[in-house]
Amino acid sequence: MSCVKCWVLFIIVVFHSAQGQVSYSIPEEMVKGSIVGNIAQDLGLDLQRIKSGKARIFTRDSTEYIELNRNTGLLLIREKMDRESLCAKTTPCALDLQMILENPMELYTITVEVTDINDNSPTFQKKDFRFEISELAVPGASFMLGRAFDPDVGQNALQSYSLKPPDKFRLELHSQADGAKNVEMILQKPLDRETQSSLTLLLEAFDGGDPVLSGTVQIHITVLDINDNPPVFKQKMYKTTIGENEAKGTILTVVSASDADEGSNSIVTYYMSDTMDSNVADMFLINEKNGELSLNGQIDYEKVNHYELNIQAKDQGRLSNACKVIIDVLDINDNSPSISILSNSPSISEGSRSGTVVAMLNVNDLDSGLNGQVHCVINEDIPFAITSSFSSFLSLQTEQELDRETKAEYNITVICADEGVPALSSSASFRVQITDVNDNVPIFEKSHYEACVVENNTPGISIHKIKSSDADWNQNARVSYILEESTVNGVSVSSYVSVHPDTGVIAAMRSFDYEQLKHFHFRVRAQDGGSPPLSSNVSVKIIIQDQNDNSPQVLYPIQTGGSLVTEIVPRSADVGYLVTKVVAVDVDSGQNSWLSYKLQKATDRALFEVGLQNGEIRTVRQVTDKDAVKQKLTVVVEDNGQPSRSAVVSINVAVADSLPEILYELTDLTHEKEYNDNLTFYLIFALAAVTFLFITCLVVIISVKIYKWRQSRIFYQSNLPVIPYYPPNYTDTGITGTRPHGYNYEVCMTTDSRKSDCKFSTLGGQSVLVMDPKFTETMQRATKEIDVLEGEYSTVSQKPPNPDWRFPPNQRPGPSGAGVRPDEAGAGAGVIAGTGPWPNPPTEAEQLQALMAAANASEATATLGPRYNLQYGQDYRQNVYIPGSTATLTPNPQQQVPQQALPPPQALPPAEAPKAAQTPASKKKPTKKDKK
Repeated sequence: MSCVKCWVLFIIVVFHSAQGQVSYSIPEEMVKGSIVGNIAQDLGLDLQRIKSGKARIFTRDSTEYIELNRNTGLLLIREKMDRESLCAKTTPCALDLQMILENPMELYTITVEVTDINDNSPTFQKKDFRFEISELAVPGASFMLGRAFDPDVGQNALQSYSLKPPDKFRLELHSQADGAKNVEMILQKPLDRETQSSLTLLLEAFDGGDPVLSGTVQIHITVLDINDNPPVFKQKMYKTTIGENEAKGTILTVVSASDADEGSNSIVTYYMSDTMDSNVADMFLINEKNGELSLNGQIDYEKVNHYELNIQAKDQGRLSNACKVIIDVLDINDNSPSISILSNSPSISEGSRSGTVVAMLNVNDLDSGLNGQVHCVINEDIPFAITSSFSSFLSLQTEQELDRETKAEYNITVICADEGVPALSSSASFRVQITDVNDNVPIFEKSHYEACVVENNTPGISIHKIKSSDADWNQNARVSYILEESTVNGVSVSSYVSVHPDTGVIAAMRSFDYEQLKHFHFRVRAQDGGSPPLSSNVSVKIIIQDQNDNSPQVLYPIQTGGSLVTEIVPRSADVGYLVTKVVAVDVDSGQNSWLSYKLQKATDRALFEVGLQNGEIRTVRQVTDKDAVKQKLTVVVEDNGQPSRSAVVSINVAVADSLPEILYELTDLTHEKEYNDNLTFYLIFALAAVTFLFITCLVVIISVKIYKWRQSRIFYQSNLPVIPYYPPNYTDTGITGTRPHGYNYEVCMTTDSRKSDCKFSTLGGQSVLVMDPKFTETMQRATKEIDVLEGEYSTVSQKPPNPDWRFPPNQRPGPSGAGVRPDEAGAGAGVIAGTGPWPNPPTEAEQLQALMAAANASEATATLGPRYNLQYGQDYRQNVYIPGSTATLTPNPQQQVPQQALPPPQALPPAEAPKAAQTPASKKKPTKKDKK
């Protein structure tokens, strides 16, 4: 279709009107409906005549390729035409048509020539060509190839051939009588099957169209073998040895020959040569197929000790080749070599020159001939060699300079074997140590080191560790690190860092400041302990990392002498008016120096704002007359460090239009500043005072608690009986004055019994409790301390007796009888005041006084029972009453000892009258004096 489209409307019309004929020339493969020509115009006919005459096209072919359009008078393509199908190779290719008209009847002849286009590529009848060519074929031999066919004609027909690759063969074309060309393949170089057994060529045919079309076919050539190669032995001469007493059938050697031919031409057969003596030929046997040479008789060394055999190899084409086999008969080897070490060095320095003798050996073999010939070798891969100065004396010497770092010790084994078959051998081993020489410098792990340390570091902190290694041994490998002298900012580097001589740890000698020094270099030398010492050095770079250790510094406004900068804002200032700009810097680096500005405090926050990044203070809204003249702003400048640091700057802003108003307000600002300063001082002083009072109260409370705890421990751990307080066991009826009966219980207690429960049983019993006299002094000291406390809390004393107390004074409980009441006789020296009625609990002073009285007695009996029943007539003059409790101390009648005189008791303050109970009406708020 593409070729047809190229020829659309390309019509060559050849017209001549003589005798009513017209001719057209069109290309093949035109599409259906294409215009061939205007027959009405070319014949000079009117369209009305064509219509009225019922013009039609007549063709002798069954297929109508051309049709007539009566309305337009045009000849059109009815069927697509293929020139190769219509005319094959005939040229020119034309269609003869007749147009017939009626009324009157007329006949016109029309000739349409169909021209060729290049729509067919050359093709071969076979898919490939195969040839079998003998390697004997001589150059110039020709081989006929099938030609290609192209249905096109003229220039579009087959034009040429090509053959690839062209090294072995070439093409020749031979023209025939019909114009066709035969293709022959000519051999240019001889073929060798052993070199290349097959070839593949590509034959390509080309036409002359535009574009050029081609067709290809492969040529497969198989090279046939001929017997042109004789057998070839792997070796021209074979040598072997055999013992004189070897058994029959022993294989001596194997000869091998190969033939480069193939098939039957490559089969090789082995024979003994006819040139040998019959005795020799009968002594040995060769395998015709595999070439094994074996013993066929008995060999005697004393008769013949040497044989030479000629072996032939033949292929099936009777081509042959020969080799020689030499057989040496050996004597029986029954003695192994003996090795004697004459002298050897156990160690050798690694700096020894090549050829230094390490050991001297003597080797001897008692056999004769080859059995007595000995050769010695040493183990491989060692830098030693054996040399022979005499026939039986050997020396072991170094073959090259030794390196202890490569190998520090060698185990040398000398193996000596004779030439016997089988060979007998013996060996000797010894060890050679390689002593070290200081020939290696210390090598650092890195070509240079770089370490980081954060500023404000602690002096002595480890910064980095360098490490080097020395391939030498022992003292030669011991590395010491030395800080090479240099200066940093004019100061010796040793004042900045130190290097540990053994570990290589680099430590800081001072605290670094990033703002003064950001990095510095120095060199460290690693030196070994050899003699002379070898050393190498390395460069170390210390980078100081920044810390946020500097607060921002406010450059403007300047804060000096307590005076503040005052900025003036006119009342006509609009939104965004630039009041001032806070300028600050931070000497830190990186994000530690990024500053941000915030408005911390302002008289009117709705009036001003601060730029977060630039510190510009601008008005947020329009200044009005209602705004105060004096405005105070506090701006915080904060960096971006972790943790962040900040600086505060205060700015006075005067909102006014006239200078007198500003001066007046500035004076008020000064007074206000003084007032604010005084207020701040007072607040700080008040806070310190409150804190001091709180701590003082806390210490006092804790001291009292500790004191009480210690007193309780004294009672717990002492040998004295614990005298608790018991509530009174009487009831005042108010009519008869009688009291309920009491009961006596026997109490058995230990010194720690207060910590456990106490049970009472056995009515009317007594318990005897012995006191330790040594405890007296302790109790006396405790009594003095309690007296001091009594003086402080004297207002809280025992209440006086009730008015209705119905007992006479001489029968009241007390020490050794009752005394006169203080309110009757007065409180004088030596007068003991009453302790009041029993319903009130005793004070601690009273309890301790009772304990002091009990400490002077050797025995005491604790009796619990009624004390003030009128029927009970016991003499209280012989008892010791413990104030505030229901227990008395009486002497034991069974064990009476002289009592020591009790010290006169101290006078107690007069008892106060009992206070009436408070009623809701009498309650009032205590005054400050009462609280104190």
